[in-house]
Amino acid sequence: MFATPSSSHSAFAARHPVDETKSKSVTMPDNDLLAEQFDAHRTRLRAVAYRMLGSSLEADDAVQEAWLRLSRAGADDVDNLGGWLTTVVSRICLDHLRSREARREEPITDHAIDELPHAEANDPARDVELADSVGAALLVVLETLDPAERLAFVLHDLFGVSFDEIAPIVGRTSVAARQLASRARRRVQGAPPVRDADVARQREVVSAFLAASRGGDFDRLLELLDPNVVLRADDAVVKMGGERELVGRAAVTKRFAGQARAARVALIDGAVGLVWAAGGAPKVVFAMTVADGQIIEIALIADPDRLATIDLQLLDQ
Repeated sequence: MFATPSSSHSAFAARHPVDETKSKSVTMPDNDLLAEQFDAHRTRLRAVAYRMLGSSLEADDAVQEAWLRLSRAGADDVDNLGGWLTTVVSRICLDHLRSREARREEPITDHAIDELPHAEANDPARDVELADSVGAALLVVLETLDPAERLAFVLHDLFGVSFDEIAPIVGRTSVAARQLASRARRRVQGAPPVRDADVARQREVVSAFLAASRGGDFDRLLELLDPNVVLRADDAVVKMGGERELVGRAAVTKRFAGQARAARVALIDGAVGLVWAAGGAPKVVFAMTVADGQIIEIALIADPDRLATIDLQLLDQ
């Protein structure tokens, strides 16, 4: 559980040192009252940050950074604290997503954090319920989106933030923000349909896939994979040398034929997939979606923070 602003400050500061000279020159508001106001919005803010970043640790850091900014600025001139904090957290996450892009591609100039007033925030309980419905596979899909597209989709489709509010965060017009979300939505909706509900059937297909993979049975793998199967990998897998995305059963079959010798069949958040573990700890999860007796999606997940949130249960012991 994420700690209160005052108790978690030291851990965050260790990762993000602050200019003490500058900090001492700031007149701090009543932190007890401010912390109480902040805590009322923490759950929503963390849900927003996690869906933006896909990492528990980075989400905690983003929320803590929002607290530090609030503790320095105070809330006296803020009409809607929930909207103000959502804007700040969103901009922090957008900066982080763009920084990821910069590390993979060319440098991108950092943009300033503008703190703008917003309309009333949505019901926090509803927001959390919606955000929790986002599974591991969808988070991998979100990683393929442009940072601005991801922000627009997450804020609007998952948390009900209006496009008029999203526009200044991404530096676009309201119409352009709507188009960003629309493009992201088409990509997300292009993900495979809901998996077969029959766990026994899922296990049969995944076990057959594992056996064919280990044995290098190219023809059997082709039979078990949907013609339009999609394999997507998170950043951690890509850093290990894996492909970010493969489309079509020929490409996916080539990737797995003769491989997966150390993988094990497991329940992954209630659905059957594969896991590769070393020293008793999971290193890579193969989250699979099975429909009509074929695998239609494989999400490779190796991010330690993400793995820590997944419920795993080996089935082939």
